[in-house]
Amino acid sequence: MSRFDAESLDAWLEHLENAHHAEIDMGLARVDAVRKAMGMTPAFPLLTVGGTNGKGSVCAFLSTTLHAAGYRVGTFTSPHLQRYNERIALDLLPATDEAIVAAFRAIERARGEISLSYFEFNLLAAMHCFIEAGVDVAVLEVGLGGRLDAVNVFDADVAGIVSIDLDHQAYLGSDRESIGFEKAGIFRAGRPAFCADPNPPQRLIDHAVAVGAPLQLIGKDFGYQREAEGNQWMCWTQVQRRHALPMPALRGAYQLGNAALALAMLDALRDRLPVSIGQVKRGMLEVEWPARCQVLPGRPQVVLDVAHNPHAAKALAAALDQMGFAANRHAVFGMMADKDIAGVVALLKDKVDHWHLAAPALPRAASAEALAEIVGMAAPQAALSRYDSVAAAWQGAVRQAGDGDRILAFGSFYTVAEVLAARGR
Repeated sequence: MSRFDAESLDAWLEHLENAHHAEIDMGLARVDAVRKAMGMTPAFPLLTVGGTNGKGSVCAFLSTTLHAAGYRVGTFTSPHLQRYNERIALDLLPATDEAIVAAFRAIERARGEISLSYFEFNLLAAMHCFIEAGVDVAVLEVGLGGRLDAVNVFDADVAGIVSIDLDHQAYLGSDRESIGFEKAGIFRAGRPAFCADPNPPQRLIDHAVAVGAPLQLIGKDFGYQREAEGNQWMCWTQVQRRHALPMPALRGAYQLGNAALALAMLDALRDRLPVSIGQVKRGMLEVEWPARCQVLPGRPQVVLDVAHNPHAAKALAAALDQMGFAANRHAVFGMMADKDIAGVVALLKDKVDHWHLAAPALPRAASAEALAEIVGMAAPQAALSRYDSVAAAWQGAVRQAGDGDRILAFGSFYTVAEVLAARGR
C-alpha cells in the first residue's frame, strides 16, 4: 500500500488529524503492535503520570528538577497550547520539526496495515525522539484514563496519579471508583506507585494490591506542609525529609501537593537518578507550566487557566481568592459542550462580574448562546456579552478592563490558546 510522506510538520499533522476513523480510540493492541515492529523498548527509566487534573504540573516539576540535576530529559505531554512541538520536549525545549517528521516517517514505515490515532502517533513519535536523542529519563503524561491509554504500552518504572474526579465519563465511568480503577491501570508489579489524591478510591487501592504494585498514599506515606516562618514549605517521603523548600514558581496552594508527588516519585528512583537538595530547590524556582493559574505581566491583570471541569475550577477559585482585590473582574470563557459547564460556572460565578462568552473554533465547542443560558441562570446579576470568536471576546474584555481590573481567560485549552494567539496579533 502507498505510504504518506511530506517534508513539513504541518502537512503531517493535517494528515494525521483525518487518517484514523476516530479521534479517541481506546485500547493498546494496535499501538503496541507498532511499538514492537519498531523495536521500541527504551532502556532509560520512565516516570508515568496520570490523573484527572494536575498531570502536566507534576510532569513539569519532574522534568525541571531532573534537568536541574544535569540529566537529559524527554517529556511527553498533551495537549499543546500554541505549537504541536510543545508535546515532545527534550531538555525542556520543544522538539524540532525535523526530529518529529523523522519520527512520523519511521512510524509510517513500521505500521503496515495498522491504523493509528493522532494521539498514538504522538506517543510513538515522542518515544522515537527520546531514543534518538539518547535521553537519561523520560516523563510521560497519560492522555485519557490509564488502563487503555496508549502511554500504557510502556511499563512505568514509577507511576504517579495526581487526582481522581469526574471527567471523560463516557470513556472512564460515571463515578470516582470506576475512574480510579482506570487510572490505576498504569501501576506495575513490583514497581513504585503513588497517589496524591487525599481520598483515593478503594478500587485504585485494590488494583495496586492485585497487581503487586507497592502503593504510597499522600498523607500516609508522603506529604507536605507549609513551614511556620517564611515563604517556605517542607516535604517528607519514606526516604527523607526536605525542609526550607522555596514556594514553587507555579501559583496555587494545590501545587504543593503536585510538587510533593513529584519529589516522592524522584525518591523512588534515587539509586538510578540521584537529585540533591540544591537541585530540588532550583527545580521549584525554575518550573514553568503555562496556563495553569498563570498571571501575565502588566495591567490589567491577566490570568490564564485551562480549568475545564469542576475539580479544576474549585482549585482555580481558591487561587483567585489569594490574588487580592480587582475592581472589576472580567472572564473570557469558552468550553466544550460535552463538559460540565454548569458545574464549572457554579464554582466561579462569584469571582466574575462580566462574562465575555465565545465558542472556541472546534465543532464540539459550546456556542456562546448555550454558555449565556447557563451563566445567566447561575449568575443573574453578572453582565454577559456574546461574541463570534474567542479573539473577539478577548478584545471586548480588553476594551472594557481598566488598569485595576482582572481578566481571567479559562474553560478549555482551546480557549486559552485562542486568547494567546489574539494577544500575539
